[in-house]
Amino acid sequence: MSKRKPAAAIGRRHFLKGATVAGAALGAAGPAAAQPAPPAGATPLPDMAAETLPPVADPNQQSSSGADFMLEVLKTFDFDYIPETPASTFRGLHEAIINGGMNKKPEMLSCMHEEIAVAMAHGYAKIEGRPLPVLVQSTVGLQHASMALYNAYCDQVPVYMIAGNTVDVTLRGLSFESPHSAIDPAVIVRDFVKWDDQPASLQHFAESAVRAYKVAIELQENPIPNRVALTIPKLSRVTMPQGDSAAIAETAQQLVKAENPVIIADRMARTPAGMARLIELAELLQCAVVDTGARSNFPNRHPLCHTGRGGAVVSQADLILGLELSDFWGTMHAFGDRIVRRARAITKPGVHTISIGVRDLSIKANYQEFMRYQEVDLAVAADAETSLPGLIEQVKPLITPERKAAFEARGKRLAGIHNTMMEGWKADATIGWDTSPITLGRLCAELYDQIKDDDWSMVGNGIRVTWPRRLWNFDKHYRWIGSSGGAGVGYNAPAALGAALANRKYGRLSVAIQGDGDLMMAPGTLWTEAHHQIPILYVMHNNRAWHQELMYVQAMSNRHGRGVENAHIGTTITDPNIDFAMLAKSMGVYAEGPITNPRDLGPALKRALAVVRKGQPALVDAVVEPR
Repeated sequence: MSKRKPAAAIGRRHFLKGATVAGAALGAAGPAAAQPAPPAGATPLPDMAAETLPPVADPNQQSSSGADFMLEVLKTFDFDYIPETPASTFRGLHEAIINGGMNKKPEMLSCMHEEIAVAMAHGYAKIEGRPLPVLVQSTVGLQHASMALYNAYCDQVPVYMIAGNTVDVTLRGLSFESPHSAIDPAVIVRDFVKWDDQPASLQHFAESAVRAYKVAIELQENPIPNRVALTIPKLSRVTMPQGDSAAIAETAQQLVKAENPVIIADRMARTPAGMARLIELAELLQCAVVDTGARSNFPNRHPLCHTGRGGAVVSQADLILGLELSDFWGTMHAFGDRIVRRARAITKPGVHTISIGVRDLSIKANYQEFMRYQEVDLAVAADAETSLPGLIEQVKPLITPERKAAFEARGKRLAGIHNTMMEGWKADATIGWDTSPITLGRLCAELYDQIKDDDWSMVGNGIRVTWPRRLWNFDKHYRWIGSSGGAGVGYNAPAALGAALANRKYGRLSVAIQGDGDLMMAPGTLWTEAHHQIPILYVMHNNRAWHQELMYVQAMSNRHGRGVENAHIGTTITDPNIDFAMLAKSMGVYAEGPITNPRDLGPALKRALAVVRKGQPALVDAVVEPR
C-alpha cells in the first residue's frame, strides 16, 4: 500500500455535499471577473462557476448507499486489490471502497491507463491463480481496456471486470456523461469475454457479481430501500472437468506402447500441481517433453526436457500428446514466408496424435485465436492438469518389465542429448561477450548470476528472449508466467507488475526483461509501481526498434529486390533515442542507464537489485543487440 497521504483529509459526508457544485464547475473557463462582457442585445450565458445551489436540505445525504452493498458483495470474494483508472461512472463504488471499506480488501491500485489495469490483473492471476477485479468506465474505458482483455482471452486467464454505466438517460447530467454511457457497452468486447450482464437492481448485481461482471452507476449512488431484503448468494466451488475414463485409458495404452512418444505442454500448469504431475508422467514413460512456454509446465533442466529441440523430437515421434496445446497444427508443421508463404509437415507418416484440453469447449466465431484446424486421432475435451492423475494411474499397471527396460534406455539417451544441448548453450552465451551493443546472452547470464540464490520469478519477457530458458533454472511454476496470449504490444510491463504484486506477499524477487516498444505503449506503469511501492526489476532490452517489424520489412524489401536501406523507416525508435532511465526517474523509480559498455552492466544490476530487495522498484536501461 502506498504510504503517501493526501494533503488534507475530508469527511465522507462533506465530500458528498460538495460533489454537485464541483461537478457543475467543470464547464467553467475561468472566474467570473475574467469573462468578457456579452455583446449588446445578447442574452448573457450563465456563470456556472458562480452558480450555487439554494440552501435546502440535500435529499441524497445518507449513511449508506447501494455501493456499500456492492462492496459487501465484492468482499465475499476476498479480493486483495482492485486496479482502476478513475472514472465518474463508478464514483459511488470508488468512494465506498476508500471510505466505507477503508481501502482494504480490496485496496485500490491507481493506474494511468485502463490497459495497464487489466494487464496487471492478467499477470497477477497467472501467479496467484485467481482473478482480480478491475474498474473501468463503460465506453471509453472499456475501449482502452479492450486490447488487454483480448490478451487475457487468448491466454485463457480470468479477469473480473466491473464497468460503470448510466443506462437511464434522465440521470445523465454533465456534458460528458452521455458519450460515456451506452445501452450495451459490452458489445465491443463480447466476442472475447466469456459472459457479461448489466444489472438493473442491487439484488441483480449481487447475483450477477457472483457469476461475474457489470454494474450501472445509479445502483451505486442511490440509498438502499430495504437492506434486509438483499442477500449475497453463496459462491460455489467449481471443479475442473476430468477426461472421460475410456478416453484416458486409451491414451495410457497408446503412450505405453509408443516407441518415441512426445508430450507437448502449452497452457497446462494452472497451479503448482501441474508441473509435479507432468514430471511424474514423463518419468514413468521416460519420454521427451516440450514446454511451449505459455506457462511454466516443466523444469527446463530436467533431462527429459527437450524444448530447445522441439522440432527434432516432433519429427521423430510416433505419438504426440498435446496438453492444452493451442496450436497443434503449428506444432506439426514448419512455416515460412520470407519469399512466398508455404508450410510443410514435419511429422512422420502415421504419427498418432492425442489432445487433452478445454479449447474445444470455448471456441467462438469471430476472433481466430483458436489457430488452424488440426485433425487428431483422439480429442479429450477436459482440463489437462486435472486429468493427469487419472492418466498416471492408468499408465502404471501397463508398464511391464520389458517396457520399463525400454523406457530406461530411452531416458538415458534423451538425458545425454539434453546435457550436450545445455553445455552448448553455455558456450554460445560467451560469443561476443565484450561487444557493444550488449549481447542478449551476456545480459541474461549477468542477471541470473545475481538472482540465482534468491527465490526469483521471471514475470516478464516482452520480446521472447530465449536465453533465460537456456541458462536459468526454471524449477517452480512461478519462475515464469507465460506470454501475453494475444501478442498485444503493451502487455509485458503492466502484466509483469501485476505478477510482481502477487509475488510481493511471498517475498519473491520479481524480474522482467522489458522491450522498449512495449514500455512506450504503457509508460504510466512506472508511476503505478512507484506509487504503490511494488518491488520489481525491469531490465530494458533496448534495441531501439520494433525489431520484429523491422525484420518483416527487410524480408519484404528483399522479396521485391529493393534493398534494405529504408527498412528502418517506421520501425526504429531513434532520433531521438529514448532515455528510459530518465523516464523512470521522472516517475519516482530508481534507474540507471543507458548502459552501452558491457562491463558496466553487472555493477548496475547489483545496485538496482539492492533497491528491489528493499521493497522498491528499479529499472536498468541496457542498450542491447536486436535479438
